[in-house]
Amino acid sequence: MVRGHRKSPLALHLLQRRQPRCNGGPLNIPVNQQRLNAELEELATFSDAPAPAVTRVLWTARDLQARAYFKSLCAEAELDVREDALGNIFARFEGSEPELTAVATGSHTDAIPHSGRFDGCVGVLGGLEALRALKSAGFTPRRSLELIMFTSEEPTRFGLGCLGSRTMSGVLSPEKLRSLKDGDGIDFETARHEGGYTGELESVRLPEGCYHAFVELHIEQGPLLEAAGLPLGIVSAIAAPATVKLTIEGEGGHAGARLMPGRRDALLAGSELALAVENAALSTGAIDTVATTGFFQIHPGAVNSIPSRTQIEIDVRDIELERRDAVVSQIRDAWAEIAARRNVSGTLETLNADPPATCAPSIIQASQKAAAALDLPFHNMVSRAYHDALFMARLCPTGMIFIPSKAGISHRPDEYSSPEEIQRGVEVLALSLAELAS
Repeated sequence: MVRGHRKSPLALHLLQRRQPRCNGGPLNIPVNQQRLNAELEELATFSDAPAPAVTRVLWTARDLQARAYFKSLCAEAELDVREDALGNIFARFEGSEPELTAVATGSHTDAIPHSGRFDGCVGVLGGLEALRALKSAGFTPRRSLELIMFTSEEPTRFGLGCLGSRTMSGVLSPEKLRSLKDGDGIDFETARHEGGYTGELESVRLPEGCYHAFVELHIEQGPLLEAAGLPLGIVSAIAAPATVKLTIEGEGGHAGARLMPGRRDALLAGSELALAVENAALSTGAIDTVATTGFFQIHPGAVNSIPSRTQIEIDVRDIELERRDAVVSQIRDAWAEIAARRNVSGTLETLNADPPATCAPSIIQASQKAAAALDLPFHNMVSRAYHDALFMARLCPTGMIFIPSKAGISHRPDEYSSPEEIQRGVEVLALSLAELAS
């Protein structure tokens, strides 16, 4: 934890002199808090759920309306806007040396069912406000600045998160994308074309080094900053998940007629596995290892019927790849023992196993320098949720800036960060971008 201290006017002036400057003087960041708050409220109206909840799923009518609204704001700000074949949106503030690789920021605007209005949206509209503030300050970056609205960070429609950034970084292939179907059986290409995107998916991938740096502003989605009374978190590492699923096949039967010896109860086998998941995570002794059995569904689901089938999905996360994978291996071993002992069957299938990311020292230092210039105390921390920044780290040096979340709440209608907290985050983002682009 780093706490700021009140600086004398001279000390602050000297510190600001080391920040990017415009017109010969220290750079002042005129963030328009009222405008940004109004835009966040307007974006939240593009929702398939009544307020205060927000539901905005990929390529639905509400998602397309939100995209159009965002593009209109970028056009008003006189940014150059383009889209790729997957619907990732790029808004560019041209630098004085446009041939140099750009510095990027951004996040997402899609929202899981009945969530809040700040997750992702603070990074998109806050990123836009940061660029507008730099423009208003008379700052011209040497490197161009780009704001990215990533397609489908949430896994709601096709069961896989970060579709835009995964594909941009080459983690997700066009072939895999084309194989996806949503819950209604609509294939990915049909949905994409209905959304108005018909270009070649192969064109979405970007080369490594395409950006000089990427920094994402985001709500914390946890309680640490609020509990510590700190306005800012500077992320040092991003944990990544391994997701596995399993369908356990047992044997059903009448709850009264089948005696206990010899039962092949799929629910009880799944329950043992869920406890083994918890034990595997705890056994590392590391605070950064977490494991969750987040989906558990039984069939036939009748009080007088022995469960014959259980479907389970497990999420394991850590900032250390080897430790996370060791937990997954331990879960696999536990399942083999449970299956043999209970005479049930099923194979653990890995859905994804992404490596964690370490944030770039250059971006951490730029964000710390910005916080110091604004006299803001901050906490160096780990992101235990993963974001588009996780995949951007495969393309360029990457970092993240967190602002507090009230009571640590996210993915709920009562998700909240105050206008003042958002403003401070945008100010730090703007100064960070200016430093990295100079």
